[in-house]
Parts: sequence; C-alpha cells; structure tokens
Amino acid sequence: MALGAFSACSQPDEPIRTLIVGGGASHDFDRWYRGADVATLEKEGLAEVTYTDQVDSILSYLPGIDVLLLTNNQPMEDPALRKAIFDFVGSGKGLVLAHAATWYNWEDWPEYNKQLVGGGSRGHNPYGPFEVSVTAGHPVTENVPEKFSLEDELYYIKTDAEGPGMDVLATGKAEGSEDIFPVLWVTPNPDARIVGFTLGHDSKSHDLPAYQTILRNAVTWAAGK
Repeated sequence: MALGAFSACSQPDEPIRTLIVGGGASHDFDRWYRGADVATLEKEGLAEVTYTDQVDSILSYLPGIDVLLLTNNQPMEDPALRKAIFDFVGSGKGLVLAHAATWYNWEDWPEYNKQLVGGGSRGHNPYGPFEVSVTAGHPVTENVPEKFSLEDELYYIKTDAEGPGMDVLATGKAEGSEDIFPVLWVTPNPDARIVGFTLGHDSKSHDLPAYQTILRNAVTWAAGK
C-alpha cells in the first residue's frame, strides 16, 4: 500500500524545517532515519530535513528549524546543549521523540524524561509481533488505521508521576499478554507541541504506511501546521 493511502490531509505552505538527530547503539540510524525517514518526510514537499549524528552540531541547527526530532541514544552531555533543547521547546518550537529517544538514556539528565518524554522505558519485549490500537482521535492519528500489527520492540513505557503526564494516542499489546503500553502520545507542555512514539526498530516499522503516516502527522502537528 502506498504512503498516500494514509497520508496527512493538510499540507503546509512551506516545507517544515526539521532536524533528525540519530546515533548511538543497537540501531541502524543511517539506514532507517537518515535514509527511510528523511525520504518519508520530504515526500510531496512536506518537510525539509537535515540529519545528523553529531550531537555537538545540534546547537548550530536549532535557530533555523521548526521541529527537532530526536531518536538517538548516544550521550548529550553538554550543559549548553541540554539547556538549548529546553529553550527550543520553551520558545514554542516542535519536538518529536522517537524510538530510542523515549528510553531512559541519561541518568544524569532526569529532566529530559520527566518533562519532555513524560516518562520513558527501561526495557522492552523481545523483537516480535504486536498489535497497535489507536485510542484517541487527534491530528497525529489522522488517517492511521484503528488497529494494525507489526514486528518491533514493544517498549515498556511508564509515565513519570512527577512529570506532566502523557496523553496517550495509541497503545501496543503483544499476543498472549495482558500488558498494554503506550506507543504514541502527546506530552502536555504549556509552550510547545511534543510527540513521543516508540515504533521504529527496522524496516518492519519504517516501511509500514501506518508508521509513515504517524511520522508525517507528528512532525506536521508539532510544527503547529
């Protein structure tokens, strides 16, 4: 099925300037984020995307972008960078946190998970099939099937009780299990639009029309379009 079957309804007047940050362990960031996701977002002129796995370059990109998409699990230790990411959100710009970036990656930066992710994951099911169910109507779930299945890592996402919470838009459940976990949500923020989603380990996600629609919708909504 082609991307257009699930594509977002609205199209911004100008391409959404987007920075994807990848890099780290256990994932082929170049293939799936620099390759597949850049192509998905740039289709039909939706976005103008830059990809980097050099975290020391993020600071120079922030002033010129509309949406920051983090999917990395490599360290971001520079205090100036950490502050700049929060300042970016505080200025009303969009933030999308994808797959590895929804993990508890940085124990010395608890504010990231508490305030931006709204929680996070410290584990996941073995890679395998599970079903995703859309649980709320929202621009990010527009044209996404109410239920779809895929093979991926089902992250054990938990909300941080001390943070702003999560407005869950879709959940995942493995066959034979009673456990249900958020896979797509909005993190409430007074200044910016923040989307988190956990799908994205390999081609079984990135080549799936439902995933592509979520990605495009997330960037569009985060940008305020």
